[in-house]
Amino acid sequence: MIATPDDYSWFSRERFPELADAYCFTYVRGLTPEELVTRLGVRVEDCSRMTLDELTKTAYSSYDGKNLFFGAVAVGDWVLIVEALGGLGITEEITMPLSAGTRLVSHFYLEVKGMDYFYWIEDGKIRFEFAYQEGYSHWIEDGKIQFMFPHHESYSEEMPDELAETLERIDSPIYPIAEPHEGPAFLLAERLTGITLTPQLLEESTYLCGVVSRPR
Repeated sequence: MIATPDDYSWFSRERFPELADAYCFTYVRGLTPEELVTRLGVRVEDCSRMTLDELTKTAYSSYDGKNLFFGAVAVGDWVLIVEALGGLGITEEITMPLSAGTRLVSHFYLEVKGMDYFYWIEDGKIRFEFAYQEGYSHWIEDGKIQFMFPHHESYSEEMPDELAETLERIDSPIYPIAEPHEGPAFLLAERLTGITLTPQLLEESTYLCGVVSRPR
């Protein structure tokens, strides 16, 4: 069965009021949560185990704009980082070294500023980036802007093969790619990681939580 953005309609402010409007999900292949926090420069003994509810409440109560609070959980061969009010997964000073020797996929949404970002990084190199902010959209491959919205009748022939079919399928009036937080970003992440994010996965996991300083 081929997934569509509707399959992620469960991710809403009704079910996830402290996450859906300000989130960042990051997937890193081949690391455990403990290895991930160590790679981030955080001591495992300084981390805490939390539920999703505890994670989001702590993120909001401790937010100061200077630090990034995150939770990490193993999902198969990957580790998933969940952030509320965070941006660890779209901060290149963090994601580039974090992706060393492996694949990193992240997507971010901040409703209040109308911001969407999607990254696919392989061993410190950005393979694909999607950005949208208040009506301005583009996707970048190997550092080059390929096109800008709203003129998006077709995709460049240089579109990465791993994503071309998914992007063509969701680029339609029914599933506009300019709103990746409503489904497309989840499909792109699923295509690149093989992980189908579910509400049960988010709600029933126990996260290894820590804090990393936001780069200047």
